[in-house]
Amino acid sequence: MHLKNPHRNPYNFELLLQANKELEAFVFTNEHEIQTIDFANPKGVFQLNKALLLQHYKLDHYELPMGYLCPAVPGRADYLCHVKTLLENHLEKPSDTASYKVLDIGVGANCIYPIIGAQLFNWQMVGADINTDAVDSAKKIVAATRGLDSKIEIRHQSNNANIFTGIIKTQEYFDVSICNPPFHTSEIEANKGTMRKLANISKDKDFAFRQELVQNFGGKANELWCNGGEALFIKRMIKQSIQHKNNVGVFTTLVSNKGNLKKLYKQLDKAKASHKTVVMHIGNKNSRMLAWSFNTKHLL
Repeated sequence: MHLKNPHRNPYNFELLLQANKELEAFVFTNEHEIQTIDFANPKGVFQLNKALLLQHYKLDHYELPMGYLCPAVPGRADYLCHVKTLLENHLEKPSDTASYKVLDIGVGANCIYPIIGAQLFNWQMVGADINTDAVDSAKKIVAATRGLDSKIEIRHQSNNANIFTGIIKTQEYFDVSICNPPFHTSEIEANKGTMRKLANISKDKDFAFRQELVQNFGGKANELWCNGGEALFIKRMIKQSIQHKNNVGVFTTLVSNKGNLKKLYKQLDKAKASHKTVVMHIGNKNSRMLAWSFNTKHLL
């Protein structure tokens, strides 16, 4: 994890239970005398992440509609810590006092990135999504904590073909855009991926049991899959970013599949954008942040 990620240390369940009493039903002591939860239990995972949000990010209330993707807070915070380091290295703002303006593409019902950016770094956050239910949920989360609406704005993308157009206003400027794109190419592929993940973390190998968990853990369509999957979505983003090169200082996105990088680099070189990839280590899993810019002041 990033050195400035506030979740580098083991979970402090004493503090987390004080923040969220609903978590207590899911906490137990394992054979190593360490307090933990069953990470194959979607209700327990949600209550853990809710506790993290209430404790670390000073939320007054946090709930999600049934079936939407439960945010894993430490990993999300890691992405934004790397974004902050990138901005400090490439933008002319003092790191301690900088209040960057950030656009989150695909904010989702959980509103997780705007919450972390606003509460951890005091950034001005704009979250955008094509799903009206996700937009409604994100707005409710923001409204539930006093003062959060002064730092976070949620916008609806009404045109599925557009990523930036229709969201970025005329003459509006963002220091950076962020995105955690849909990974899979279809609902079937997404469900298979969730099943594999659950098989790794669940002691109960019963297929029917895991299939039921998929429905609770899985997330909605636009959160997990889209036509063409991650590679095509990011290629669309790169193409459309050219039209908004004067509205965004640095564009970034997560790239889960390392094999997609070569074709993305080729497209960025063709677009004459400078680019940089940062490898992020989260537990035993690696991900990547791909960043690019058309502004010569922000050469990466």
